[in-house]
Amino acid sequence: MLNTRIQAALFQLETQHSIRILYACESGSRAWGFPSPDSDYDVRFLYAHPAEWYLTLDDGPDTLTFPVDEELDLAGWELRKTLQLLRGANAALLEWLQSPVVYREAAGFREALAPLLPACWNARAGLNHYVGLMRRGVTEDLTSGSVRLKRLFYALRSTLAARWIQQRPAEVPPMAFQQLRALLPPELSGIVDELLARKATADEKTTVPRPAALAEFLHAEYEAAVAARDTLPILRRSDPTPELDALFRAWLSPAA
Repeated sequence: MLNTRIQAALFQLETQHSIRILYACESGSRAWGFPSPDSDYDVRFLYAHPAEWYLTLDDGPDTLTFPVDEELDLAGWELRKTLQLLRGANAALLEWLQSPVVYREAAGFREALAPLLPACWNARAGLNHYVGLMRRGVTEDLTSGSVRLKRLFYALRSTLAARWIQQRPAEVPPMAFQQLRALLPPELSGIVDELLARKATADEKTTVPRPAALAEFLHAEYEAAVAARDTLPILRRSDPTPELDALFRAWLSPAA
């Protein structure tokens, strides 16, 4: 089973790199809610070194990445980098912290970060992230008569997240596709249901005829999101750095 392989890989990482994994989750289509039967497992983890690792003149590597195989895509961020990215409203990290599939968690880690998410959220940064993801779908994937089903759903999910931010700028968009699709125009719901059913049995390379109505929606939303990037309100909140510093020290201590 893949879960056994994932747990073994996480244990090996801790032993080989002398780290403590604080959190590990699924981050791709299996967490979003529209996997294909042959979707790989996109495992992302957050980790801390022993305290003395941080007491050097030069910063050490803050990321662990590994070659991707057909089943497993594994990558992680060090704790200080994680909290710096949280302060910058990194959208990928905010998704990981919502993942419904958690492979490993130090007791209370996600709970400790949760109250800081609203203070760290930045709608403009979030919209920029999803606009970047939308760009490939609109300018590359949807330019021919057929489109990979996988890429179509990547574009649709990013589009709905961008729409969420424009309509609810004070809220972090949800990770789950089923929550995001509440913002889908009702006339497109049937098309999306059919495509979801197809994706549930199709492989990662399956293509479908480009759905004209859905493609038109994605193009229009992309243009709207690009136009909105500089007009979203900037919500003034207190600087979360003191709380993040305290959290860093608290979670570093058990890793010593």
